[in-house]
Amino acid sequence: MDGGRDHRNTSAAAAAAAAPARAGTVRTGAQHLLDALEAEGVDTIFGYPGGAIMPVYDALVDSSLRHILVRHEQGAALAADGYARASGRVGVCLATSGPGATNLLTGLANAYLDSVPLLAITGQVPTGLMGTDAFQEVDVFGMSLPVVKHSYIVRRAEDVHAVVREAIAIATSGRPGPVLIDLPKDVANARAVARPVREIATRLPAAAEARLAEAHALLARAKKPLLYVGGGVGIAGAERELREFARLTGIPAVATLKGLGACDPEETHYLGMLGMHGNPAANFAVQECDLLLVVGARFDDRATGRLASFAPEARVIHLDADAAELGKLRACDVGLVGDLREMLPRLVHPVAIRPWQRRCRVLKQQHAWRYDAPGEGIYAPALLKQLSEAGGNRLVVASDVGQHQMWVAQHWRVPYTAAHLSSGGLGTMGFGLPAAIGAQLARPGATVVCVSGDGSIMMNIQELATLKRYNIPVKIVLLDNSSLGMVRQWQELFFERRYSEVDLSDNPDFAELARAFGIPAFAIDRRDQVDGAVQRLLREAGPMLCHVKIDARENVWPLVPPGKSNGEMMGCAA
Repeated sequence: MDGGRDHRNTSAAAAAAAAPARAGTVRTGAQHLLDALEAEGVDTIFGYPGGAIMPVYDALVDSSLRHILVRHEQGAALAADGYARASGRVGVCLATSGPGATNLLTGLANAYLDSVPLLAITGQVPTGLMGTDAFQEVDVFGMSLPVVKHSYIVRRAEDVHAVVREAIAIATSGRPGPVLIDLPKDVANARAVARPVREIATRLPAAAEARLAEAHALLARAKKPLLYVGGGVGIAGAERELREFARLTGIPAVATLKGLGACDPEETHYLGMLGMHGNPAANFAVQECDLLLVVGARFDDRATGRLASFAPEARVIHLDADAAELGKLRACDVGLVGDLREMLPRLVHPVAIRPWQRRCRVLKQQHAWRYDAPGEGIYAPALLKQLSEAGGNRLVVASDVGQHQMWVAQHWRVPYTAAHLSSGGLGTMGFGLPAAIGAQLARPGATVVCVSGDGSIMMNIQELATLKRYNIPVKIVLLDNSSLGMVRQWQELFFERRYSEVDLSDNPDFAELARAFGIPAFAIDRRDQVDGAVQRLLREAGPMLCHVKIDARENVWPLVPPGKSNGEMMGCAA
């Protein structure tokens, strides 16, 4: 498995190896900021300049940092998010005060809900003007509090370096997440000697032996145990340990949207994604199991359906880095808090479950995906499956939000977690293109594919200019059904087909639009064009857009209706 990322928190080691570049010298706050980022191993930042952040942009002229000029601050935050997900390192974005800062907030919320290490740096009006309704002043510190792990307002230039060090440690340690640094303009301009930085301990606690013994006892008694794998496995860099645990025990596994890639997709006992649009085999196995081993997952409502009827016969062992998740939604019989890389090998215990393994194999065979859709039109699931298999392990997919997101989750072959970037908790339309840009810059040797829809692409389509400016070789697969497909599907099924504001039949010619930005593009609308399109995308050295026209009536199946259990899927025979 070539994950192509370093899951370990290396910022402390980087700082120790590269102490402040100009320690003991008088520097501006802006220069200290960039010195600190370099010392922490940051090499790329995404941003957009403006008045209050101008001292930092002036200092960038003499910095070794690579700055990527996006065309909207939301694009900066989401590109930094994609960079972090693809690399396992902190993503950094930069914006000015007022509207620049507020445009970052959606990206911060996206990173917060998906536990992505992000550092957002915003300019602020001078300290003497704060609280006076000055031009482009807004309390981004206060506005960001619900969607960050921590926020700072830096009051003294000598504190900047230490604040950056601490902010990155907070963003990357434990359960990762975004951190905000608000930098007033006068502090950025002030000259000072940086105060010494201190070592920051970030190690997670070790799981208690007594709790491990209780977990072993549950495993020994279980006849139908099941692994419920979430995004925490990839965040912890524990894919190898998870796969080894599954191999040694033979326990079948299901995964959440963010857990895709943690399990070997070719493993016999891996049943795929569970939840609202999960594989029926995965959902039925959850409903039948007698022991649920929850590894880095949080019982999200899109995964569980009606929580009261989720895995109704199962005892629960819950492993997580965040103690707040244990018992938050589902009581656990054994809760283990710590580093998954350390806990999973210690949890291995013999189990006798051959009848259960056979049952799961039968479920997997009975509910295997089918790709023999009738007609000559393009069947999106088959196209996505073919593209992912043709590209192999070098592909990284950044998906936007909508029907296409679920088709990617169902049908894209995901070999490791960092190969699948998707906005899970927030469901941010417009995530795909900037996230793909960030991923490609983090992983220049990978082939990064953005899968988007005709609704989502318009949210951040201005970032085609960023692709062109830096010749970033992202391949865009745009599935166009001339509607807001997921909303249309729900209106069809649950609102008596009273379609309201979902018609996008007046879409532009997306291939022509891409060419106007200087991006090569082509369009397909027949099944016999798919082979050529896949090869053309994979051969192209630079960026390219493939506009794929699909049937507006196509729905995502199966679907667990709101308020129903995962065993009550529409579009699926039991």
